[in-house]
Amino acid sequence: MDFRFTPEQVKLRKAARAFLQKEIAPIADEMDASYDFPEEGASRIKKSGFWRYILPEEYGGAGISSVNLCILREEFARVSTNADEVFTMQGLGSYPIVLFGTESQKAKYLPPLLDGSRMINFCLSEPNAGSDVGGIESTAHLEGDFYVLNGRKCWVAKPGYTDVSTLFAKTDPAAGHRGISAFILDREQSHYQVNTDRLVFECNIGEIVMKDMRVPKANLLGEEGKGMRIGLSNLGIYRPTVGAATLGMAGRAFSLGLDYAKRRQVFGQSLLDFQVTQFKLAEMKVQLDAASLLVYRAAWLADNVSERTGLEGSAAKYFATEAAQKIVDQSLQIHGGIGIHKKSRIEHLYRAVRAPRIYEGTSEIQLLVIGRELTKLETLEHEDRL
Repeated sequence: MDFRFTPEQVKLRKAARAFLQKEIAPIADEMDASYDFPEEGASRIKKSGFWRYILPEEYGGAGISSVNLCILREEFARVSTNADEVFTMQGLGSYPIVLFGTESQKAKYLPPLLDGSRMINFCLSEPNAGSDVGGIESTAHLEGDFYVLNGRKCWVAKPGYTDVSTLFAKTDPAAGHRGISAFILDREQSHYQVNTDRLVFECNIGEIVMKDMRVPKANLLGEEGKGMRIGLSNLGIYRPTVGAATLGMAGRAFSLGLDYAKRRQVFGQSLLDFQVTQFKLAEMKVQLDAASLLVYRAAWLADNVSERTGLEGSAAKYFATEAAQKIVDQSLQIHGGIGIHKKSRIEHLYRAVRAPRIYEGTSEIQLLVIGRELTKLETLEHEDRL
């Protein structure tokens, strides 16, 4: 078994790290302390060229690889959680178009994402439908050459600053999840209301309110009734990347904790000289390494194995997000009182690391997926996949 990155992946990590240290790190505290859209940071990301990794080569991209996306998300989140969100939203919103869009839809909506001249997001969740995707209540009915949409979408990334959205609504409400369809929402064609929400950490998030909103028939993504499949299509590639983002947060927290323990003098010696501190850091390191192995195994399988890899993807997201919260918490404990100061990086990480255990499938949903996948596997087959 070879756990090393390819030379190309090593080069990508180094390039991302160099860009982030030079362009984002100096403004990271400012970016992560505001609920507004990070204009300066986004401008620098747009010029970086890293959005090439969210698109196929035929549309100017570098090809889509879950491993590459994990590398990038880990590096982005290590420096700035807001920068990670700006980078990732382009991929989450565009991947359904990559998989299910017509040639004309792809030609129109994908190339402008490369330099950020257009921004895209993903609109699936609703006030009464998070984990239960089939419970969405937004509706869409066809009137001539337009679909008319009504409803609300919540937990939408940067809703007031995006030009395009991949959005889901029921064209056949009586059919449950089989009645869900997907649409490309273009702000140049359709008008809707945006409301901004505030979370426990600084993040530009909000909701879209649709009142008789008209979307051209040509913007139907795939076929009517295939929205559930389209929505879930993101998970194979992007679910491991959520774990990767928390690896970045946890890795930063671990480094901060270790560095502080070396510098902090207590009772005539460094905090690191105490065995209790060494035990904390040792446990954090083991959890971090275990999470990394699960994340990159799931990403490699997503890129290289044709059969479904839902079990491994869910295992990676579940373990990495849960471990990351523990690591950040222990790092804050090492910092003591300074760790809960509003201006400290570890305090921001403590609040930011909580969300990934919820979005793109809660920890409980991941356990359900793992359990259901296990019922389908024969023992020997499962052993072959380890």
